[in-house]
Amino acid sequence: MFLSNQKTPTTILLTPDRKFHSFGYAARDFYHDLDPTESKHWLYLEKFKMKLHTTANLSIDTELHAANGKRVKAIDIFAYALAFFKEQALKELSDQAGAEFDNADIRWVITVPAIWKMPAKQFMREAAYKAGLVPRDNPEQLIIALEPEAASIYCRKLRLHQMIDIGTKTNQNGFSPTENVGAGMTQAKEHVRSKRQSRTFLVENVIGELWSELEEGDRYVVVDCGGGTVDLTVHQIRLPEGHLKELYKASGGPYGSIGIDYEFEKLLCKIFGPDFIDQFKVKRPAAWVDLMIAFESRKRAAAPDRTNPLNINLPFSFIDYYKKFRGHSVEHALRKSNVDFVKWSSQGMLRMNPDAMNALFKPTIDHIIQHLTDLFEKPEVSDIKFLFLVGGFAESPLLQQAVQNMLQGRSRIIIPHDVGLTILKGAVLFGLDPSIIKVRRSPLTYGVGVLNRYVEGKHPPDKMLVKDGTRWCTDVFDTFITCDQSVALGETVKRSYTPAKPSQQVIVIHIYCSEKEGVGFISELGVRKCGTLRLDVTGTESTVVRREIQTLMQFGDTEIRAMAVDVATSRTVKASIDFLSQ
Repeated sequence: MFLSNQKTPTTILLTPDRKFHSFGYAARDFYHDLDPTESKHWLYLEKFKMKLHTTANLSIDTELHAANGKRVKAIDIFAYALAFFKEQALKELSDQAGAEFDNADIRWVITVPAIWKMPAKQFMREAAYKAGLVPRDNPEQLIIALEPEAASIYCRKLRLHQMIDIGTKTNQNGFSPTENVGAGMTQAKEHVRSKRQSRTFLVENVIGELWSELEEGDRYVVVDCGGGTVDLTVHQIRLPEGHLKELYKASGGPYGSIGIDYEFEKLLCKIFGPDFIDQFKVKRPAAWVDLMIAFESRKRAAAPDRTNPLNINLPFSFIDYYKKFRGHSVEHALRKSNVDFVKWSSQGMLRMNPDAMNALFKPTIDHIIQHLTDLFEKPEVSDIKFLFLVGGFAESPLLQQAVQNMLQGRSRIIIPHDVGLTILKGAVLFGLDPSIIKVRRSPLTYGVGVLNRYVEGKHPPDKMLVKDGTRWCTDVFDTFITCDQSVALGETVKRSYTPAKPSQQVIVIHIYCSEKEGVGFISELGVRKCGTLRLDVTGTESTVVRREIQTLMQFGDTEIRAMAVDVATSRTVKASIDFLSQ
């Protein structure tokens, strides 16, 4: 049972000799149909996008694990996926245009969660170069867009009939606050059912766009709940053009719907033992994938008012392999484990009571609600007019209800109809006009280490360095931009650097970052080296004794960029920032 609007799963299949075979449902189905003796040689990867967020020191060599336990380079997998998208898109465009479409005529937009760090964004760019999406010498042809920002751009354009408004102020949780709650939840649930239709706006002739309700200075929050991450962005409207200004730095965390799958896996470990589950995953990878797919479709049926149990099909090989492994039946294991609300049905299924299913959602939803609660306490996030709930996970009635309970009518919750496509459509609008977001907030404090003249009483004695009779203070953090600082699009930070020796060809400057606002020294706790600025000064030799290379760094965009110029000759110097090779 698959819903028609379900997004393509992030799954990829490589042949035993590591060539690309298929992506998405095609990969899933082909892998499922392989003979078990054969399937263990194929490399099947799923939900791999999150790895870019969770890997601490991401590099070009970071590896992923396929279902059969074999390791593959992450950059290859991402490049294969992007090359596949490129081919599909070009084919579709060529079909529609009735003529061959040239890749050079396309501006590509790749969306990533806003909470991703710079290395992950750069990794995506590198994968796009490797996939032949855009040539390395034309970086402008590819834009990295931030998912909740794209959603925000699209949500501004929504008409009322394209949205579902849940929980207007008078009607919280489906019953008005004055009603006697003690009269039992059943009454309330009935009430919700009868009111559900009236919550959906189908008023096409009243107001053209939601925008006409928004005025200069109005604020709204976009909560993008995907498979891997939850991403929150706070925007303010700037009229007349309707530009957007970010009020608080993007926040969130790895609290996407994958968390529910992990909880289900933990439940299986509790019933059947982690040793069996680990073994089964490696020995019968395709059957394990089937089991998770069966769970996936059932978890979509979870709802706050559900009363009948959810049945999950256990693959025959699971039942069979368990008997061989343990010497007793799956049914016996369930009886013995006394896990609440999970039973065995004679049709060969796990029967989950709705409470058991809801318990799997709880940790993930609690994380999201906690995050929203913290966000709403920030001074920058006062009187929010709307909260847009977007992304695949936004369809979950359990999540919707939790958000509604948390807000207590403080702002209106709006869910676009095509909630899964919100980001995609917004990314297209962003690609057409990347300057729509005029002001962003820096997620981190960035700077470099420099030497300053030593000042008695101001600088710590252990940082003193004497060079040619002059006293210097080492490790001073020269701040380019501070955490949560407002940065306008195109705003640059200017610094001048001089090669140590006239013959020096390349200047390498280490960039440091921190989550703190005030940083004095690069040696402080929480300050880490996060990138390198490379200035290639070859071919710009000049007679000037002190060559000055003026560097401009741009921080207001979705990626950090650098440009440099040799002051004496006004010649451009090749400048690049690298966040991947540490």
